[in-house]
Amino acid sequence: MTTDQNRVLIFDTTLRDGEQSPGATMSHDEKLEIAGLLDEMGVDIIEAGFPIASEGDFAAVSEIAKNAANSTICGLARANFKDIDRAWEAVKHAKSPRIHTFIGTSPQHRAIPNLTMDEMADRIHETVTHARNLCDNIQWSPMDATRTEWDYLARTVEIAIKAGATTINIPDTCGYTAPVESADLIRRLIAEVPGADEIIFATHCHNDLGMATANSLAAVAGGARQIECTINGLGERAGNTALEEVVMAMKVRHDIMPYTTGIDSTKIMHLSRRVATVSGFNVQPNKAIVGKNAFAHESGIHQDGMLKSADTFEIMRPEDVGLTETNIVMGKHSGRAALRSKLKDLGYDMADNQLNDLFVRFKALADRKKEVFDDDLIALVTDAGSDGEGHLEVKFLRVICGTEAPQSADLTLRVGNDDMQATAQGDGPVDAAFNAVKALYPNEAVLQLYQVSAVTEGMDAQATVTVRVAEDGRIATGQSADTDTVVASVKAYVNALNRLIVRREKTGGDVKEVSYKDVG
Repeated sequence: MTTDQNRVLIFDTTLRDGEQSPGATMSHDEKLEIAGLLDEMGVDIIEAGFPIASEGDFAAVSEIAKNAANSTICGLARANFKDIDRAWEAVKHAKSPRIHTFIGTSPQHRAIPNLTMDEMADRIHETVTHARNLCDNIQWSPMDATRTEWDYLARTVEIAIKAGATTINIPDTCGYTAPVESADLIRRLIAEVPGADEIIFATHCHNDLGMATANSLAAVAGGARQIECTINGLGERAGNTALEEVVMAMKVRHDIMPYTTGIDSTKIMHLSRRVATVSGFNVQPNKAIVGKNAFAHESGIHQDGMLKSADTFEIMRPEDVGLTETNIVMGKHSGRAALRSKLKDLGYDMADNQLNDLFVRFKALADRKKEVFDDDLIALVTDAGSDGEGHLEVKFLRVICGTEAPQSADLTLRVGNDDMQATAQGDGPVDAAFNAVKALYPNEAVLQLYQVSAVTEGMDAQATVTVRVAEDGRIATGQSADTDTVVASVKAYVNALNRLIVRREKTGGDVKEVSYKDVG
C-alpha cells in the first residue's frame, strides 16, 4: 500500500459522473468554479471530465489542470489509445496529472464490445501499458466489477497492476452490492491478487438501492484507501456516494472508522449549494448533512432537548459543515455592511460591484418580505447574473388569470438586441407566459421538468423554479427565484433556452434566426 493506512483519499467525480445526470451539464466557467472550490476544500483527486467526449469537455479539463494548486487532476478514458492520448493531452499540464481508463468486465458489459475474455484481457494489458508510458499515475477500473465473475475480476486486476496501474478502482456500477459484500471483495482482492499490496484500491458506488455511502465505507473497512464520490451524491440514475456523507461519517464515528482525510469540512455547505445551483438539481430538504432540515427541529420534545443540550438530538455541529450560528436579521433597513457580513457567513465573498448589484435586488426583495432569510439571500446570489446575460432576457411580464378562461400573458422579451412584445393565451398563467416566449423565440425545445419549491416558509416566501428542456439531444436546465412564481417560471425557462443556445453554438449549430414581430 502506497498511502498511510489511516489516510483515505477523496476522489471527487462531480464534474464527470455528476455531470452525466440528465440536465446537469455545467458551463465552462461553472466547471472551473466548482473545481476551484474542490481544490480549495482539500479534495485529493478531481476527475475533471471525459476529454474525448467533446471539445468543451477537453477545454474544461485542460484549464482545470493548469489552474489546480493542490489536487491531482484526472481525465477519464475508455480502453483505447485515442481516448487515452486525448486524456493525457488534457491533464498533462497539471502539477499532479492522472489518467483513469476503464472497461466493462461483467458478462453484461463484455457483450457490448463483443470481446472474449482473452481478447479483453489483452486490451487491458495494451491500454494500461500505453497509459503508463504517458503518465506515472494511472487508475484502472473494471466497470461493473461487483457483477463480474471472481476469477475473471482477479485476473484482470492482476493484469492491470502488472501493466502499471497505481490505483485499482472497484466500481459498483449498478448499485447492486451490499456493504458486507463490498468489504469482503476488497479484502479478497488484496489477499489473493499478486501485487495488490503495492497499489491503492478505490471504491466507486452508485446509489440504486440507497446503499452507496454504506458500501463505500465498508470497502474502506476492507482495505480500500480511496473513495470516489460526488457533491450532493449527484450522478447517473439514483446518484453516487455523497462526499459530505463519507467525510462526516468518518468525522463523527472516528471510534469505529479511525480514518482521516484532507477535507476542510467547513466548506461543505457552500460547495453543496453551488453544485445544486449550477447543476439545477435541488437538494432535498431531508438530505443528510446538507439538506435544509438536517439541523432543524420542530417537535416540542426535540426543541426542549436542544435548548438544554445540543447533542441531545444532533450528532454533529452545524459549524462543522459551514453553517453559522450568527443570527443577523436581514430586512429592508439593513445596510450594505450587514449584507456583506451575512454573505461572508454564508460563504460568498463578493466584489464591490457585485455587492452593489445584489444590494439593489436585496432591497427590492426586502420591500416585499417581512424578513429575508439565509436561503433567500442564497437564492438572490445564485440567481444574480442569470438575468441580462445571453441571447434572451425578460424585460416585462403581466398575466391575467382566474377562474374564467382564457388566461393570458403580455411579455416583452429582449431577443438579441431587440425588445419584442407578444400576447399569448394558455392553460394557466405559466403556460400562457411560456407560449408568449415561444411566439417571440420559436424553438423546438421540449419541457422535461418544471419544478417549483419555496425557498423559505411563509406567505411571502420566494419561489425557486427549475426548468429542464431538451432539443436535438441537448439538455439544459434553468433556475430562477422570485416572490412571484410566474415571473420566476418565465425567467427559469428563458435561462434554460439561453443555455441551449450556448450548447448549440459550442456543438457547431447556429443561433436560430427568425423574423420577429409583435404578436397580439
